[in-house]
Amino acid sequence: MNNILVEIGIENYIYLCVVLFCIGIFGVLYRRNAIIMFMSIEIMLNAVNLLFVAFSTFHQDAQGQVFVFFSMAVAAAEVAVGLAILVSIYRNLSSIDIDNLKNLKG
Repeated sequence: MNNILVEIGIENYIYLCVVLFCIGIFGVLYRRNAIIMFMSIEIMLNAVNLLFVAFSTFHQDAQGQVFVFFSMAVAAAEVAVGLAILVSIYRNLSSIDIDNLKNLKG
């Protein structure tokens, strides 16, 4: 059975992960909507997870894949808490624009 990583090459996975991570950084830095920023952070996390899996497969070691499994479990909890916070903010301000969150300072 041929390994698809050998056919495609580890370099292409690295390039893909760099592009995904840069898209995530762009979304966090230039977008003011909290949901878009939250999704951009998740894109960055998925880029790192993909890189872990690619290197794990390249080195034929399962440690990277196990780490990604636990990372995805933590990310699921992060999504639940983050969306709950965003819903609470939306109920109070009727907006999820980051600039409006300055009004919440005590």
